[in-house]
Amino acid sequence: MTRAPGAGAPTIRLLLADDHPVVRAGLRAVLDAEPDFEIVAEAATAEAAVEAAAAQGPEGVDVVLMDLQFGPGMHGAAATAAITAREDAPRVLVLTTYDTDADILAAVEAGAAGYLLKDAPPEELAAAVRTAASGRSALAPAVANRLMDRMRTPGEALSRRELEVLRLVKDGLSNQRISKELFLSQATVKSHLVHIYAKLGVDSRTAAVAAATSRGLIRDRP
Repeated sequence: MTRAPGAGAPTIRLLLADDHPVVRAGLRAVLDAEPDFEIVAEAATAEAAVEAAAAQGPEGVDVVLMDLQFGPGMHGAAATAAITAREDAPRVLVLTTYDTDADILAAVEAGAAGYLLKDAPPEELAAAVRTAASGRSALAPAVANRLMDRMRTPGEALSRRELEVLRLVKDGLSNQRISKELFLSQATVKSHLVHIYAKLGVDSRTAAVAAATSRGLIRDRP
């Protein structure tokens, strides 16, 4: 989707989606220094990011830099899915502070082209943007390592659904509430918990949450 402004390298058009104005300003300062980048829009909510990604006219957006946590409302992974579902959609590069399995899997399954942590140096961020714009995957080393670890031990890795169940257990929901939240039967929720306990080597909900948090599978904060 990149467009060449006459001669020279093609310009990569960017949308910055983050609920913190200071973060957006910092990203703009870093990215504006790159001669082939053009920031065409910003969004303070995930909903606004979806709208902005679809409202840039015929030139469009090439890459969306997407945070995951926006407070109340749509999550960044849901926004990623909504954006990437469109025909000729821009690439979405997740830029977040979270590196848990739950967050990574949600973003990847939503169609993210890359996943980078906010402490990445400017040159790594710029390289990831160009990689995503070119149609390739751009993963932070730590994120790539986590995905590789899951591939090496698939029988021990929690599935996306198991991570969702465990996240709701951490939030204090009962099996009945979890079944309604995820549109599952209570028997299915119980089955997921049995598998979670076995994979984590625990025998209670509290121990499962503690083990998953310590291993970086789910967040230890909202």
